Amino acid sequence: MEKSLMIPFDSLLVFFSASLLLALAPGPDNLFVLTQSALRGAVAGFIITLGLCTGLLVHTSAVAFGVAAIFKTSALAFAVLKYIGAGYLLFMAWKAFRASPADLTSGNNGERSLVLLYRRGIIMNITNPKVSIFFLAFLPQFADPVRGALIWQILLLGLVFILAAVLIFGMVCILAGTIGDRLRRSPKTQIILNRTACLVFVGLALKLATSER
Repeated sequence: MEKSLMIPFDSLLVFFSASLLLALAPGPDNLFVLTQSALRGAVAGFIITLGLCTGLLVHTSAVAFGVAAIFKTSALAFAVLKYIGAGYLLFMAWKAFRASPADLTSGNNGERSLVLLYRRGIIMNITNPKVSIFFLAFLPQFADPVRGALIWQILLLGLVFILAAVLIFGMVCILAGTIGDRLRRSPKTQIILNRTACLVFVGLALKLATSER
């Protein structure tokens, strides 16, 4: 009998529903999108979301081709990547702490700024080895060797998860951006938002640095 490469629709629907709930759960990525959308606007938040989802493509590929297993079995590889990620978050916390209201206003426009935000989203996501380990545990549950090559099934599931993340994070961008637009009219409030973002980044850095496999 010829194998089917298609994952049943009901299985995809269950996976998509679970992915929506996981995207809604408070975590580093959606907190990052929330704070940046409030600080810089919905467009900036969406650009960061695209960067984060590009990072998810990297993690999906890592699971599909077995690279994620390295982070699960190698304490050194896991530690190196997580400390790189924590260091980057602390760097972003320092930049947020030093930013003035003028910095926030000028940072909302320009192609260079959008490219930097996109790159920031990618780095934020791929330097978190726990995402690869989570995908390694989550995605294969919905794949079945009977239906054909696992690589293509994993890649499909990763794309479905990314779609769920884009939908949820997109709503976060719009809501936080709308509220942030009003708050950013006050220079004093902008500084408070920036200090809050700094604390969020420090908290995320500490959480990542102290995480275990």
